[in-house]
Amino acid sequence: MTAILTESPETTPIDGDKMDDTPNLTGLKFMVIDDSNTTRKSAELLLASAGYRLLLAEDGFAALAQINDHAPDVIFCDVLMPRLDGYQTCTLIKKNPLFAATPVIMLSSKDGLFDRARGRLAGSDEYLTKPFTRETLLQAVASYSLRPS
Repeated sequence: MTAILTESPETTPIDGDKMDDTPNLTGLKFMVIDDSNTTRKSAELLLASAGYRLLLAEDGFAALAQINDHAPDVIFCDVLMPRLDGYQTCTLIKKNPLFAATPVIMLSSKDGLFDRARGRLAGSDEYLTKPFTRETLLQAVASYSLRPS
């Protein structure tokens, strides 16, 4: 599957009031790598509705091809995927000098200490447990996309 770049139109608050606590990060690109169509769709709905640009890939190989072309600002990567798992995908991203500083956030239904440690060894910056909530996803987006390069 080729990655899809979706954009959501910016929404303007009425009377200049802020709509919520979500920082304005429109224009930044986020990639979601997950073999689950449900997870990709959930992330797409949550992130695109907040005004972020989004790249979607169903496995590590499809993602690696798109990362070089689109240079996402933050990458969410599922752990368990066919062909190239999330740990291998993360390791390959982090070994590339062009993307070594790009935050990679692992997504998994496994929440054990071993799983988190393995993610860190692969180079991940954070580990989110699925199913994720809107708040945890947007919190990760804000904390990693607001970091100085």
